[in-house]
Amino acid sequence: MIEAAPIDAVMRALADPTRRAVYERIVRSEEITVGELTRGAGVSQGAVSQHLKSLRTAGLVVERPEGRNVYYRAQPDGLTPLVDWMTHYGVFWRERFADLRALLQEIDP
Repeated sequence: MIEAAPIDAVMRALADPTRRAVYERIVRSEEITVGELTRGAGVSQGAVSQHLKSLRTAGLVVERPEGRNVYYRAQPDGLTPLVDWMTHYGVFWRERFADLRALLQEIDP
């Protein structure tokens, strides 16, 4: 079975639409600062910082301080728990659909 803690953290982090939008902006950028993320985000710098904290805790982004700026970039392996979870349930549902298809073919050949 899939380990619960990492998948819970990733799902919780990506469940918020504003946080998901912040994450998507980070993914599209090689590196980006809080100031750059705040522009056009529609929320305060403090709110963006809180979203970044959640994304860091979930392992979705990493930070690199440089002088007074902190640069954020996506962590490539951060989505692994979600991919593993989806793969597990993908197999589950494919098997169920195959069983259903076989049953329907028996009922109505």
